[in-house]
Amino acid sequence: MTEVDLDDISARLVGRFGADAEGWLAGVPALAERLASRWDFALGELFDSGASSVVLRCRWSDGTPAVLKLSPDGPLLTKQLEMLRVFAPSGRVPAVLAADADAGAMVLEEIQPGTEAEHLPSSTLPAQWGDLLAALHSVAPPEGWPWSLRGRFEESFDRIGRRITEPAISARVGPATWRRAIERCERLLDTQADVVLLHGDLHLGNVLDGGPRGLIAIDPKACVGDPCFDAVDYVVGGAGREGVEARCQVVATACGLDGDRLYAWSRVIAPMFAISHLTYGGPEEALDEFLALAS
Repeated sequence: MTEVDLDDISARLVGRFGADAEGWLAGVPALAERLASRWDFALGELFDSGASSVVLRCRWSDGTPAVLKLSPDGPLLTKQLEMLRVFAPSGRVPAVLAADADAGAMVLEEIQPGTEAEHLPSSTLPAQWGDLLAALHSVAPPEGWPWSLRGRFEESFDRIGRRITEPAISARVGPATWRRAIERCERLLDTQADVVLLHGDLHLGNVLDGGPRGLIAIDPKACVGDPCFDAVDYVVGGAGREGVEARCQVVATACGLDGDRLYAWSRVIAPMFAISHLTYGGPEEALDEFLALAS
């Protein structure tokens, strides 16, 4: 890893875990080398890493391309392993090739060609998304599964809601908008009928082209709830393009979902998209549509 890579990763990890992450990161090269020797794989270049991990390409001894994922948060990695394993029968998540939760490490197959769903042809994506949801939602929730869509939203509204006091956010997303989103969410949660095991974070960046296998979902946050939720990020991504309502109709039909509920979920998460948009930028017409949905 180069100094630039380390600096970038360090900023993200420290933002998530605090200053102790710097010490952990300093030990990553030696840890990766030990694991490569133990599990008999060859280390490759740094791969796209998130806010909670360092990810490197590697190649298994039989030539299988893979990724090594390392995290300073062992419990988080254990939870991710559990979620990948529960969805494994669907064939639509990466296979776990090796894992050591105590070391904060796991090796996953590398999905190829791996193109993110956002860059796939828009004409064929709805049908592919429908196939993906059918496969994921066919997995029965394990008995006593502890995570629910309601709990996921309680955490999200609490965490993201703290930001509406920031001047740049409050100028466009105020307390009334936030309360309205919570009330809409509660109504949908209270009327859930057909509940399934959801991926729970199925945005376009978490769905990759797996070639003949179809779309593959990464980084699940598995929870039990309304099947519409696993299509709502895709639908709201239509803002500033063909429009959320138009995309909603197409996606609901392709996925066999209740279009009215799917659109209602889009109004719940629209202010969250608006806050992200205000933070990271993007087309003004998309922001205008998020705000209109949230009204």
